[in-house]
Amino acid sequence: MTRVPVEKIRCDACPVTCFIAPGKSGACDRYANHDGDLVRLDSPTVVERVVARGGKLVPFSPSGEWDGDVVHSNRPFLTAVGTGTTYPDYKPAPFIVSQDLDGVDLVTVVTEGIFSYCGVKVKIDTDRHLGHECASVRANGEVVGHVTTTEYGSKMLSLGGVEHLTGGSKKEGRITCETLLALTNREAVTLTIDEGPEVIVQAGQPPVIDGVTEARMRVGCGSATIGMFAKQWFSLVDEVVVVDDHITGVLSEHEAGKGLDVPPTGIRMRGRKSTPGRYFQVANPGTGWGGTDIEDPLSIIEHFKPAVAWPGLRLLMVSTTGEQWAYFELDDDLQPQPAEISEALRLTVDRIEENCEPSVCSVLFMGGAGGSLRAGVTENPVRLTRSVKDTLTHVSCGGAEAYVWPGGGITVMVDVCDMPSGSFGYVPTPALVAPIEFTMRRDDYAALGGHVDEIVPLQSVLDQPHRAVDAATAHWPVDQNHFGWREQNGD
Repeated sequence: MTRVPVEKIRCDACPVTCFIAPGKSGACDRYANHDGDLVRLDSPTVVERVVARGGKLVPFSPSGEWDGDVVHSNRPFLTAVGTGTTYPDYKPAPFIVSQDLDGVDLVTVVTEGIFSYCGVKVKIDTDRHLGHECASVRANGEVVGHVTTTEYGSKMLSLGGVEHLTGGSKKEGRITCETLLALTNREAVTLTIDEGPEVIVQAGQPPVIDGVTEARMRVGCGSATIGMFAKQWFSLVDEVVVVDDHITGVLSEHEAGKGLDVPPTGIRMRGRKSTPGRYFQVANPGTGWGGTDIEDPLSIIEHFKPAVAWPGLRLLMVSTTGEQWAYFELDDDLQPQPAEISEALRLTVDRIEENCEPSVCSVLFMGGAGGSLRAGVTENPVRLTRSVKDTLTHVSCGGAEAYVWPGGGITVMVDVCDMPSGSFGYVPTPALVAPIEFTMRRDDYAALGGHVDEIVPLQSVLDQPHRAVDAATAHWPVDQNHFGWREQNGD
């Protein structure tokens, strides 16, 4: 049997069960031994809302209709950030607080859940090719996720998950946990993608791809760009080709061009023709023009048909961000030659850039709030799941609005930029520690078998040392109207 020094104390906040020496913290840096007492190093975080509209609360419509205002209340809201955990949750959650709000007795149950079943979805706004779908994403050489589907003007990464946290080697699990922790706490992380570039990702910041900071996401695909700017090009140019990795647009063939009576130019494009004016696979994916691998835009044009084209034909080629463009005029042999662009036509290129939104990285934490976490809320865990599905219980993470996925369990997703700084921690099992709050009416809490004897007034928590966060830029989690809906509608 291993002898444990008397001066050390055992922490039971997670399955690691560290023995902590006096003046030291556990492996997670969240709990410490202070003169023989186990103490939490962070203070509970309270979100305080500065109400819009001159500080006036917006009354709820007697008809029960929502007026579109996302700011509902200026009451303080106890988040789970810094409150601690009770894993395994055969014990009640660390704080179960009550608060009267316009005659409605609300209960909020807060706990920092330990999530082995969790990951992040990373949205990267860029026109650059980051990697083929399903390509492995690595951090410090270890696979921590993969490239998933490409959405409109954005590349998506799926990182983490229980397979990487616990299903691989110890090193893979440790680095995956470190990567998730940094991303969720809005820190910069360097990732490499198999057969792709190196990408520095940080929530709320532009991505850095192979050392180059991205400035803008594309305004749309090549076809959409034709549709948006066809009228502005009309009479200034005879043909426009918008180069795009997915759908390259050609003005004279496009429906928008037809609607403006743009005459045919006899242009013949490479790639696979879809509907008129829309071409797929004109080049391979890459970091060049429009997310392709080309540097010479003329390489995607086979030729101009002599029976249709004419000398002096004006041709503009531009990418979907407006960052790359070139202007040509056909010579007597119908070969495009670089020419001086008119100021009016140059302004249309600037307009494309103007309509591109800034490139930014978005990090969404996603986790399954199942298992014993629910036992910290109620003695009958399935009732909490049902209460969430029935919208009787509102779920938030660090005071931020959480999206609850349909289907079984309580699977939540939240934008980390809406949460207070330092919201996430870890335990070296490995797993992330994430805040989660369940708010409901007191009678609903009693009905689902909640730990009603553990309820304390919110003020008793506010009287203790705590961190206050201004949530003026975040989504407010709940309001009294959410929980008064049934009465107002006669349910």
